[in-house]
Amino acid sequence: MTLYLDGLPSKPPFYLQIRNAFNRPGLNFAITIGPNSIGLKNHMPITFWTFVIGSLSLAGIFPLAGFWSKDEILLDASTHNTLVYVLLSIAAFLTAFYIGRQILMVFFGRPRTEAAAHALENPPIMTVPLIILAVLAALGGLLNLPTIAGWVPPAAHALSTWLGHTLGALPGGEAAAGAVEEAAGGAEGALNFVVAGISTVLALAGLALAYVLYRGQPDKVEVRDPLQGVLGPVFAVLRDKWYIDELYNFIIIRPFNWLSQFAADVIDWRFWHDWFHETAIAGTYNLFARFTAEFLDLGVVDGLISGLPAVLAQAVAGRFRRLQSGYVRGYALIVFVGVVAVVGYLLYAASVR
Repeated sequence: MTLYLDGLPSKPPFYLQIRNAFNRPGLNFAITIGPNSIGLKNHMPITFWTFVIGSLSLAGIFPLAGFWSKDEILLDASTHNTLVYVLLSIAAFLTAFYIGRQILMVFFGRPRTEAAAHALENPPIMTVPLIILAVLAALGGLLNLPTIAGWVPPAAHALSTWLGHTLGALPGGEAAAGAVEEAAGGAEGALNFVVAGISTVLALAGLALAYVLYRGQPDKVEVRDPLQGVLGPVFAVLRDKWYIDELYNFIIIRPFNWLSQFAADVIDWRFWHDWFHETAIAGTYNLFARFTAEFLDLGVVDGLISGLPAVLAQAVAGRFRRLQSGYVRGYALIVFVGVVAVVGYLLYAASVR
Protein backbone atom coordinates (compact mmCIF):
# COMPACT_ATOMS: atom_id res chain seq x y z
CA MET A 1 0.00 0.00 0.00
CA THR A 2 2.80 2.39 0.84
CA LEU A 3 4.33 1.92 -2.60
CA TYR A 4 1.24 3.45 -4.17
CA LEU A 5 0.33 6.07 -1.58
CA ASP A 6 3.84 7.45 -1.30
CA GLY A 7 4.04 7.86 -5.08
CA LEU A 8 0.57 9.29 -5.55
CA PRO A 9 1.65 12.96 -5.48
CA SER A 10 3.95 12.45 -8.48
CA LYS A 11 1.60 11.47 -11.31
CA PRO A 12 -1.47 13.72 -10.84
CA PRO A 13 0.55 16.96 -11.21
CA PHE A 14 2.44 15.49 -14.14
CA TYR A 15 -0.67 14.69 -16.19
CA LEU A 16 -2.61 17.72 -15.01
CA GLN A 17 0.30 19.94 -16.03
CA ILE A 18 0.28 18.36 -19.47
CA ARG A 19 -3.41 19.16 -19.72
CA ASN A 20 -2.74 22.67 -18.42
CA ALA A 21 0.11 23.32 -20.84
CA PHE A 22 -2.03 22.44 -23.84
CA ASN A 23 -5.25 23.97 -22.62
CA ARG A 24 -4.79 26.99 -24.85
CA PRO A 25 -6.36 26.84 -28.34
CA GLY A 26 -3.90 26.13 -31.13
CA LEU A 27 -1.24 24.42 -28.99
CA ASN A 28 -0.32 20.97 -30.25
CA PHE A 29 1.11 18.15 -28.22
CA ALA A 30 4.86 18.63 -28.63
CA ILE A 31 5.60 15.04 -27.67
CA THR A 32 3.80 13.78 -30.73
CA ILE A 33 5.08 16.33 -33.25
CA GLY A 34 8.76 15.70 -32.58
CA PRO A 35 11.48 18.30 -31.98
CA ASN A 36 9.42 21.27 -33.14
CA SER A 37 9.34 22.85 -29.71
CA ILE A 38 6.47 24.89 -28.44
CA GLY A 39 8.59 27.04 -26.10
CA LEU A 40 6.18 27.78 -23.26
CA LYS A 41 8.67 28.35 -20.42
CA ASN A 42 8.47 32.15 -20.41
CA HIS A 43 4.79 32.30 -21.31
CA MET A 44 3.52 29.92 -18.62
CA PRO A 45 5.98 30.07 -15.69
CA ILE A 46 3.67 28.54 -13.06
CA THR A 47 2.88 25.62 -15.32
CA PHE A 48 6.56 25.25 -16.15
CA TRP A 49 7.83 25.07 -12.58
CA THR A 50 5.05 22.81 -11.35
CA PHE A 51 5.65 20.65 -14.42
CA VAL A 52 9.35 20.39 -13.58
CA ILE A 53 8.67 19.49 -9.94
CA GLY A 54 6.08 16.84 -10.85
CA SER A 55 8.27 15.45 -13.63
CA LEU A 56 11.40 15.20 -11.48
CA SER A 57 9.34 13.53 -8.78
CA LEU A 58 8.09 11.03 -11.34
CA ALA A 59 11.69 10.46 -12.44
CA GLY A 60 12.58 9.64 -8.83
CA ILE A 61 14.98 12.47 -8.02
CA PHE A 62 15.93 12.89 -4.35
CA PRO A 63 14.32 14.17 -2.12
CA LEU A 64 11.00 14.40 -3.99
CA ALA A 65 8.12 12.04 -3.19
CA GLY A 66 8.71 9.88 -6.24
CA PHE A 67 12.22 9.05 -5.02
CA TRP A 68 10.94 7.37 -1.86
CA SER A 69 8.22 5.36 -3.57
CA LYS A 70 10.57 4.27 -6.37
CA ASP A 71 13.20 3.29 -3.82
CA GLU A 72 10.74 1.06 -1.94
CA ILE A 73 9.57 -0.58 -5.17
CA LEU A 74 13.13 -1.27 -6.33
CA LEU A 75 14.18 -2.47 -2.87
CA ASP A 76 11.30 -4.92 -2.71
CA ALA A 77 12.07 -6.17 -6.23
CA SER A 78 15.80 -6.56 -5.45
CA THR A 79 15.05 -8.79 -2.47
CA HIS A 80 12.51 -10.99 -4.23
CA ASN A 81 13.28 -11.13 -7.97
CA THR A 82 16.51 -9.96 -9.57
CA LEU A 83 15.10 -9.97 -13.11
CA VAL A 84 12.21 -7.75 -12.08
CA TYR A 85 14.65 -5.42 -10.33
CA VAL A 86 16.79 -5.11 -13.46
CA LEU A 87 13.76 -4.42 -15.64
CA LEU A 88 12.44 -1.82 -13.20
CA SER A 89 15.84 -0.13 -13.09
CA ILE A 90 15.87 0.10 -16.88
CA ALA A 91 12.35 1.52 -16.74
CA ALA A 92 13.52 4.11 -14.19
CA PHE A 93 16.28 5.19 -16.57
CA LEU A 94 13.90 5.42 -19.54
CA THR A 95 11.34 7.31 -17.44
CA ALA A 96 13.92 9.93 -16.50
CA PHE A 97 15.02 10.16 -20.13
CA TYR A 98 11.57 10.82 -21.57
CA ILE A 99 10.82 13.23 -18.73
CA GLY A 100 13.90 15.27 -19.63
CA ARG A 101 13.07 15.02 -23.34
CA GLN A 102 9.56 16.25 -22.70
CA ILE A 103 10.63 19.23 -20.59
CA LEU A 104 13.12 20.37 -23.23
CA MET A 105 10.75 19.88 -26.15
CA VAL A 106 7.71 21.50 -24.56
CA PHE A 107 9.04 24.43 -22.60
CA PHE A 108 12.34 25.44 -24.21
CA GLY A 109 13.21 26.87 -27.59
CA ARG A 110 11.32 29.23 -29.81
CA PRO A 111 7.55 29.04 -30.28
CA ARG A 112 6.60 27.33 -33.50
CA THR A 113 3.05 28.69 -33.80
CA GLU A 114 1.35 32.03 -33.30
CA ALA A 115 -0.74 30.52 -30.53
CA ALA A 116 2.40 29.40 -28.68
CA ALA A 117 4.08 32.77 -29.20
CA HIS A 118 1.15 34.56 -27.56
CA ALA A 119 0.26 31.90 -25.00
CA LEU A 120 -0.83 33.11 -21.56
CA GLU A 121 -0.74 31.44 -18.19
CA ASN A 122 -3.90 29.61 -17.27
CA PRO A 123 -6.28 31.06 -14.66
CA PRO A 124 -6.00 30.19 -10.96
CA ILE A 125 -8.71 27.55 -11.24
CA MET A 126 -6.10 25.44 -13.04
CA THR A 127 -2.82 26.73 -11.63
CA VAL A 128 -3.78 26.55 -7.91
CA PRO A 129 -4.40 22.76 -8.07
CA LEU A 130 -1.05 22.46 -9.86
CA ILE A 131 0.74 24.30 -7.09
CA ILE A 132 -0.90 22.15 -4.42
CA LEU A 133 0.01 18.97 -6.25
CA ALA A 134 3.56 20.21 -6.85
CA VAL A 135 3.97 20.80 -3.13
CA LEU A 136 2.74 17.27 -2.45
CA ALA A 137 5.06 15.92 -5.14
CA ALA A 138 7.96 17.69 -3.44
CA LEU A 139 7.14 16.99 0.22
CA GLY A 140 4.81 13.98 0.09
CA GLY A 141 7.67 11.62 0.81
CA LEU A 142 7.91 13.01 4.35
CA LEU A 143 4.67 11.18 5.13
CA ASN A 144 6.36 7.80 4.87
CA LEU A 145 10.10 8.15 5.38
CA PRO A 146 12.00 4.90 5.93
CA THR A 147 14.53 4.20 8.61
CA ILE A 148 17.77 5.93 7.55
CA ALA A 149 21.00 4.38 8.83
CA GLY A 150 19.30 3.36 12.07
CA TRP A 151 17.64 6.75 12.58
CA VAL A 152 13.85 6.61 12.71
CA PRO A 153 12.39 9.91 11.46
CA PRO A 154 9.17 11.28 12.97
CA ALA A 155 6.09 9.58 11.52
CA ALA A 156 8.32 7.00 9.83
CA HIS A 157 6.39 4.24 8.04
CA ALA A 158 3.15 6.10 8.75
CA LEU A 159 1.64 4.85 5.52
CA SER A 160 3.18 1.39 5.85
CA THR A 161 1.31 0.49 9.01
CA TRP A 162 -1.83 2.60 8.89
CA LEU A 163 -3.94 -0.39 7.81
CA GLY A 164 -2.37 -2.82 10.26
CA HIS A 165 -5.18 -2.63 12.79
CA THR A 166 -7.71 -3.21 10.01
CA LEU A 167 -5.88 -6.28 8.79
CA GLY A 168 -5.62 -7.57 12.33
CA ALA A 169 -9.36 -7.28 12.83
CA LEU A 170 -10.07 -9.56 9.88
CA PRO A 171 -10.36 -13.33 10.32
CA GLY A 172 -6.88 -14.70 9.95
CA GLY A 173 -5.50 -11.21 9.44
CA GLU A 174 -3.13 -11.28 12.40
CA ALA A 175 -0.41 -12.82 10.28
CA ALA A 176 -0.82 -10.18 7.57
CA ALA A 177 -0.75 -7.38 10.12
CA GLY A 178 2.33 -8.87 11.72
CA ALA A 179 4.05 -9.14 8.35
CA VAL A 180 3.35 -5.47 7.70
CA GLU A 181 4.78 -4.44 11.06
CA GLU A 182 7.81 -6.68 10.60
CA ALA A 183 8.52 -5.33 7.09
CA ALA A 184 8.24 -1.75 8.28
CA GLY A 185 10.56 -2.30 11.20
CA GLY A 186 13.00 -4.66 9.52
CA ALA A 187 15.48 -4.42 6.68
CA GLU A 188 12.75 -3.93 4.12
CA GLY A 189 11.65 -0.79 5.96
CA ALA A 190 15.10 0.82 5.97
CA LEU A 191 16.68 2.92 3.26
CA ASN A 192 19.03 0.82 1.16
CA PHE A 193 21.75 3.22 0.05
CA VAL A 194 22.97 0.90 -2.71
CA VAL A 195 19.56 0.52 -4.34
CA ALA A 196 18.73 4.19 -3.82
CA GLY A 197 22.11 5.25 -5.15
CA ILE A 198 21.85 3.12 -8.28
CA SER A 199 18.33 4.34 -9.02
CA THR A 200 19.39 7.96 -8.49
CA VAL A 201 22.39 7.57 -10.79
CA LEU A 202 20.17 5.97 -13.43
CA ALA A 203 17.64 8.80 -13.15
CA LEU A 204 20.35 11.47 -13.42
CA ALA A 205 21.88 9.58 -16.35
CA GLY A 206 18.52 9.55 -18.13
CA LEU A 207 18.07 13.28 -17.59
CA ALA A 208 21.65 13.94 -18.71
CA LEU A 209 21.20 11.87 -21.87
CA ALA A 210 18.02 13.77 -22.69
CA TYR A 211 19.88 17.05 -22.21
CA VAL A 212 22.79 15.96 -24.40
CA LEU A 213 20.53 14.83 -27.21
CA TYR A 214 17.92 17.60 -27.07
CA ARG A 215 19.57 20.68 -25.62
CA GLY A 216 20.16 22.17 -29.09
CA GLN A 217 17.13 20.73 -30.83
CA PRO A 218 14.45 23.19 -29.72
CA ASP A 219 16.02 25.89 -31.91
CA LYS A 220 15.86 23.74 -35.04
CA VAL A 221 12.80 23.43 -37.18
CA GLU A 222 11.65 20.23 -38.87
CA VAL A 223 14.79 18.24 -38.15
CA ARG A 224 15.08 14.54 -37.56
CA ASP A 225 14.75 13.40 -33.97
CA PRO A 226 18.25 12.64 -32.57
CA LEU A 227 17.06 9.27 -31.36
CA GLN A 228 16.29 8.26 -34.93
CA GLY A 229 19.97 8.32 -35.80
CA VAL A 230 20.87 6.33 -32.70
CA LEU A 231 18.14 3.70 -32.74
CA GLY A 232 17.53 3.40 -36.48
CA PRO A 233 14.59 1.11 -37.30
CA VAL A 234 13.89 0.64 -33.58
CA PHE A 235 12.98 4.33 -33.41
CA ALA A 236 10.26 3.84 -36.01
CA VAL A 237 8.85 0.92 -34.02
CA LEU A 238 8.83 2.95 -30.82
CA ARG A 239 7.53 6.07 -32.54
CA ASP A 240 4.66 4.11 -34.01
CA LYS A 241 3.90 2.57 -30.59
CA TRP A 242 4.99 -0.95 -31.53
CA TYR A 243 2.45 -0.75 -34.36
CA ILE A 244 -0.29 -1.44 -31.86
CA ASP A 245 -2.61 0.94 -33.72
CA GLU A 246 -1.95 -0.83 -37.00
CA LEU A 247 -2.41 -4.23 -35.36
CA TYR A 248 -5.60 -3.04 -33.69
CA ASN A 249 -6.80 -1.69 -37.02
CA PHE A 250 -6.03 -5.00 -38.74
CA ILE A 251 -7.52 -7.26 -36.05
CA ILE A 252 -10.42 -5.15 -34.79
CA ILE A 253 -11.24 -2.17 -37.00
CA ARG A 254 -11.09 -3.81 -40.43
CA PRO A 255 -13.13 -6.90 -39.46
CA PHE A 256 -15.59 -4.65 -37.67
CA ASN A 257 -15.92 -2.40 -40.73
CA TRP A 258 -16.31 -5.44 -42.98
CA LEU A 259 -18.93 -6.92 -40.68
CA SER A 260 -20.72 -3.57 -40.49
CA GLN A 261 -20.65 -3.24 -44.28
CA PHE A 262 -21.90 -6.81 -44.66
CA ALA A 263 -24.68 -6.25 -42.13
CA ALA A 264 -25.67 -2.94 -43.70
CA ASP A 265 -25.43 -3.94 -47.37
CA VAL A 266 -26.19 -7.65 -47.50
CA ILE A 267 -28.37 -8.27 -44.46
CA ASP A 268 -30.12 -4.95 -44.02
CA TRP A 269 -30.37 -3.67 -47.58
CA ARG A 270 -30.31 -6.66 -49.93
CA PHE A 271 -32.01 -9.24 -47.71
CA TRP A 272 -34.17 -7.17 -45.38
CA HIS A 273 -35.08 -4.31 -47.71
CA ASP A 274 -34.84 -5.69 -51.23
CA TRP A 275 -35.99 -9.26 -50.67
CA PHE A 276 -37.97 -9.46 -47.43
CA HIS A 277 -39.57 -6.03 -47.58
CA GLU A 278 -39.88 -5.47 -51.30
CA THR A 279 -40.39 -9.07 -52.47
CA ALA A 280 -41.78 -11.05 -49.56
CA ILE A 281 -43.95 -8.38 -47.94
CA ALA A 282 -44.61 -5.83 -50.69
CA GLY A 283 -44.77 -8.48 -53.44
CA THR A 284 -47.22 -10.63 -51.50
CA TYR A 285 -49.29 -7.57 -50.63
CA ASN A 286 -49.37 -6.43 -54.28
CA LEU A 287 -50.33 -9.93 -55.44
CA PHE A 288 -53.16 -10.09 -52.90
CA ALA A 289 -54.23 -6.56 -53.84
CA ARG A 290 -54.40 -7.50 -57.53
CA PHE A 291 -56.38 -10.64 -56.67
CA THR A 292 -58.93 -8.71 -54.61
CA ALA A 293 -59.14 -5.84 -57.11
CA GLU A 294 -59.24 -7.73 -60.38
CA PHE A 295 -60.92 -11.01 -59.44
CA LEU A 296 -63.06 -10.31 -56.40
CA ASP A 297 -63.96 -6.67 -56.99
CA LEU A 298 -64.13 -6.49 -60.77
CA GLY A 299 -65.01 -10.11 -61.45
CA VAL A 300 -67.24 -11.21 -58.59
CA VAL A 301 -68.61 -8.07 -56.97
CA ASP A 302 -69.05 -6.05 -60.15
CA GLY A 303 -70.38 -9.16 -61.90
CA LEU A 304 -73.07 -9.83 -59.28
CA ILE A 305 -73.97 -6.27 -58.38
CA SER A 306 -73.59 -4.55 -61.70
CA GLY A 307 -73.34 -7.19 -64.42
CA LEU A 308 -76.24 -9.58 -63.57
CA PRO A 309 -78.96 -6.92 -63.10
CA ALA A 310 -77.83 -5.29 -66.29
CA VAL A 311 -78.12 -8.57 -68.20
CA LEU A 312 -81.58 -9.25 -66.74
CA ALA A 313 -82.75 -5.73 -67.48
CA GLN A 314 -81.43 -5.99 -71.01
CA ALA A 315 -83.21 -9.35 -71.55
CA VAL A 316 -86.54 -8.05 -70.21
CA ALA A 317 -86.21 -4.88 -72.18
CA GLY A 318 -85.51 -6.93 -75.29
CA ARG A 319 -88.75 -8.81 -74.80
CA PHE A 320 -90.84 -5.74 -74.20
CA ARG A 321 -89.22 -3.94 -77.05
CA ARG A 322 -91.09 -6.18 -79.47
CA LEU A 323 -94.38 -4.71 -78.23
CA GLN A 324 -93.23 -1.27 -79.20
CA SER A 325 -93.68 -1.68 -83.01
CA GLY A 326 -94.80 1.87 -83.73
CA TYR A 327 -97.97 0.84 -85.58
CA VAL A 328 -101.32 2.39 -84.50
CA ARG A 329 -103.28 -0.73 -85.28
CA GLY A 330 -101.09 -2.69 -82.95
CA TYR A 331 -101.71 -0.26 -80.13
CA ALA A 332 -105.51 -0.29 -80.92
CA LEU A 333 -105.50 -4.08 -80.76
CA ILE A 334 -103.81 -3.95 -77.36
CA VAL A 335 -106.40 -1.44 -76.13
CA PHE A 336 -109.24 -3.61 -77.51
CA VAL A 337 -107.84 -6.70 -75.84
CA GLY A 338 -107.53 -4.80 -72.61
CA VAL A 339 -111.11 -3.54 -72.77
CA VAL A 340 -112.42 -7.06 -73.52
CA ALA A 341 -110.40 -8.38 -70.56
CA VAL A 342 -111.80 -5.77 -68.20
CA VAL A 343 -115.41 -6.27 -69.42
CA GLY A 344 -115.03 -10.02 -69.17
CA TYR A 345 -113.74 -9.69 -65.60
CA LEU A 346 -116.66 -7.46 -64.64
CA LEU A 347 -119.21 -9.82 -66.15
CA TYR A 348 -117.62 -12.75 -64.37
CA ALA A 349 -117.62 -10.94 -61.12
CA ALA A 350 -121.37 -10.01 -61.50
CA SER A 351 -122.39 -13.62 -62.32
CA VAL A 352 -120.61 -14.92 -59.28
CA ARG A 353 -122.63 -12.73 -56.98
